[in-house]
Amino acid sequence: MEPTDRREFIRTMALGSTLAAAGVATGAVGPAPALDAFSWQHAPVPLPFAPGRLAGLSEKLIQSHWENNYGGSVRALNAVRGRLAQALADRDLPPYIYNGLKREQLLRTGSVVLHELYFANLGGVGSAGATLRTRVAAAFGSYDRWEAEFRRIALGLAGGSGWVMLGMNRHLGLLENHWMADHATAPVDVAPLLVLDMYEHAFAIDFGAAAARYVDAFFANIQWEAVQSRLEALV
Repeated sequence: MEPTDRREFIRTMALGSTLAAAGVATGAVGPAPALDAFSWQHAPVPLPFAPGRLAGLSEKLIQSHWENNYGGSVRALNAVRGRLAQALADRDLPPYIYNGLKREQLLRTGSVVLHELYFANLGGVGSAGATLRTRVAAAFGSYDRWEAEFRRIALGLAGGSGWVMLGMNRHLGLLENHWMADHATAPVDVAPLLVLDMYEHAFAIDFGAAAARYVDAFFANIQWEAVQSRLEALV
């Protein structure tokens, strides 16, 4: 498969997964049906690779991460949506109680979306194409400078929790790396291009507290074509 065809395949599969998760038939003609903000139930997106084929990341780790952590967030998000509908109908419920549910919805939504992006940017061979390397180098001074900062942010989160994200700030027109303390701290109007899960559940089964080895394994498995497709979709 040629590089251009491969990027188009990844873009098409990503769109198909998004529509399938939303319960929208990809072959339907006309606009997609509106999704109800309270009753919509999210379906887990399957892993885009065989969980046992990643270099340095075990099948046990990937399967547990997908089933228990990502899957748990999907189930929790769906449950919270149902509770919100009930709570809104209760006119005697204090607003601060309702907002507790909205905070949980915010956290679970972030977890679901970030996990889906994380798994979708795994499964590659860890080598960015020349065009993408040039784009990253132009934004950071050099490709190595970008990678050094991304890794430093990741190791700064080791032993705690959070995410590292390479993103495009659409408001500023700027590529930047971002530190995210949890699922709800994404910067405003930034499109994620590459995300790394630094919660301990993402690496402890394989590496214990050796987070640096996990970051090495992550870089060896980056699906850079997915990153390229996300960037191209912004143009």
